Amino acid sequence: MWASLQNFLDSSMFAPHGICLLWDPGLIWLHVASDALIAAAYFSIPVVLTIFVWKRRDVEFGWIFWAFALFIMACGLTHVMSIYTLWVPAYGAEGILKAITAIASVVTAAILWPLLPRLLAIPSPAQLRETELALIEEGRHRREAEDMLRHTQKMEAIGHLTGGVAHDFNNLLTIIIGNLEIAEHSISTWTESSRDRLRRVIASAAGGAQRAVVLTQRLLAFARKQPLDPKTINVNGLLHGMSDFFQRTLSENIDLEIVGSAGLWQVEVDPSQMEAAILNLVVNARDAMAGQDHLKIGKLTLETSNAFIDEIYALQHSDVVIGQYVQISVTDTGPGMPKDVQERAFDPFFTTKEPGQGTGLGLSQVYGFVKQSGGHVKIYSEVGEGTTIKVYLPRSRQHTEQASEIETRIVGSKGNETVMIVEDDPDVRSYLVETLEGLNYQVREAGNADAALVDFSADPEPFDLLLTDIVMPGMNGRLLADEMQKRQPKLKVLFMTGYSRNAIVHQGRLDPGVSLLQKPITQAALGNKVREMLDKR
Repeated sequence: MWASLQNFLDSSMFAPHGICLLWDPGLIWLHVASDALIAAAYFSIPVVLTIFVWKRRDVEFGWIFWAFALFIMACGLTHVMSIYTLWVPAYGAEGILKAITAIASVVTAAILWPLLPRLLAIPSPAQLRETELALIEEGRHRREAEDMLRHTQKMEAIGHLTGGVAHDFNNLLTIIIGNLEIAEHSISTWTESSRDRLRRVIASAAGGAQRAVVLTQRLLAFARKQPLDPKTINVNGLLHGMSDFFQRTLSENIDLEIVGSAGLWQVEVDPSQMEAAILNLVVNARDAMAGQDHLKIGKLTLETSNAFIDEIYALQHSDVVIGQYVQISVTDTGPGMPKDVQERAFDPFFTTKEPGQGTGLGLSQVYGFVKQSGGHVKIYSEVGEGTTIKVYLPRSRQHTEQASEIETRIVGSKGNETVMIVEDDPDVRSYLVETLEGLNYQVREAGNADAALVDFSADPEPFDLLLTDIVMPGMNGRLLADEMQKRQPKLKVLFMTGYSRNAIVHQGRLDPGVSLLQKPITQAALGNKVREMLDKR
């Protein structure tokens, strides 16, 4: 074995490579310089790779760099050997070095080919840049979503506050309006001049109370605590039915156009709240155009159409549900809204009007009603180009209900009919008792649910109607009604509320079969509703 190796490395019978170049100095030094530069480059490349892998130990497939460094180092040594064999015919050593280089080359190539798919899977700089941009965009959307969440939480907190305030305020308004009505009916014995003066005072007080009623309704609508009694309606019919009222609301220099789409779908909403929302939009548009040059004719356009909200639009607006909607667009030719005003337009009490010109609850009432109805509302506006507010209400597949004419006169008792009144506010209860007694009803009263149950146990004589507040200390009105109907199965129940919470409401809508009298309560509304309930079969 050793002898064979010695024979393999024996170069005594060979001439150096220089003789092949005829010992021409130009050729020899050309080869020396070329091989030396190549070897130097080959030796520097492994050094660079080694430093890179050492510094970046987290780099993927780092061992490939080590293998490539060894292969390049071996290639450099073959060029050094080429210089050496110009003068020394050590061809055996050169062959061994080339064999080692060949093995390193084959091993490196064999490793690289299977790794090629995985190497190609590593993102390129362009792909990494795209990913970075996508992450930046996602971060922006996330910040917007967080801002929207904070805004929603703020609105929810304000909603709880306004709901509680409206509840107490509605009780006060019931007392004020009710006693004003009683006072007006009690002045028949006064002198004519005294009666006229007192009537003016009462009318002024009643007007203020009615404005307060509108305020509390808007508060409850914004807070989404207003119990809705939805009916299937055709929006075209509703808008055309209100067109004369809209025209009277607008000033003389504003043209009104109502464009109803043919084949418009039905919607299921509370008609009175729907009318209030559209009226608020009309009034808001009128006020926006009021500051224009009096010679310029403004235009208000109400337009309806069927709309479908797709996945792309829903993704852009996180509070929107994919589906079929009826779209109501209210467009004015006013000065438009800047971006900061658009962002706050639906906030409660926000207004750009002068002090005393508005409460800032008009658009917030629209927002609350639309959201409570399962819809969506969006503002499109450019400064100097006017404003369009689009309301989207979910499509209903029910048949349109024909609104019945409501008799507004007060109807009293038709005989010996008894009403049990349960109301925790003594002044409100006193007003209700006096009003119903004035309508010839027999009245029993209690300050809370427990007192009503005790009264019924002491005197189990059946009564015809239970008139109860919903929100009371202890047992609420709904639980009282359930308990009373166990004792008197055919008992009719009429609820009263200024803020219902969830006792008779599911997802903002009255439970099936529930009758509700919304506070503040006027004598006409109380008399009509009680009579309506007692006449039910």
